[in-house]
Amino acid sequence: MPVPAILATAAGEFHRNSGLLEKVVAGIPADQWLSRPGDHSNHIAWIAGHMLWARQALLGQLGATWEHAGLEIYARSAKIEPDVAYMTPESLLTAWREASAKLEKTLETVKEETLAAPAPPGPPSQDGKVSGFIGVLAWHETYHLGQLAYLRGWLGHPSIFG
Repeated sequence: MPVPAILATAAGEFHRNSGLLEKVVAGIPADQWLSRPGDHSNHIAWIAGHMLWARQALLGQLGATWEHAGLEIYARSAKIEPDVAYMTPESLLTAWREASAKLEKTLETVKEETLAAPAPPGPPSQDGKVSGFIGVLAWHETYHLGQLAYLRGWLGHPSIFG
């Protein structure tokens, strides 16, 4: 079933981002996932977990059932804590693949009345509706992929963009 026209751009971004996350972290050893360029910076594990947390929130907003326990440590405005056991790269990527598959199917079957409903309070929406909220979350995810690409280079790994 095709994605509703109002979601075509966002759905395309989510689809590309699903694969880009895997590429941007490829070859980065697990110990480097917790490295940060400064005390006020996030590490790869937190950013990837935050993107996963946002996908879980979006799926919930769309009425889909997909949850992964423990994602609250990656919530909006959550800070890096030294005593927190962040998810391993393997568990993050496994959960990412599950959420990505669920999101693709959900965007193909979302009802027009769901998209036309008022956006949830908090995050911005381009049109004040759930449809605009989805667009902002697609942009949000792409923004964080840029951060991951920067961290990849900072850690001494080659660029994925050539």
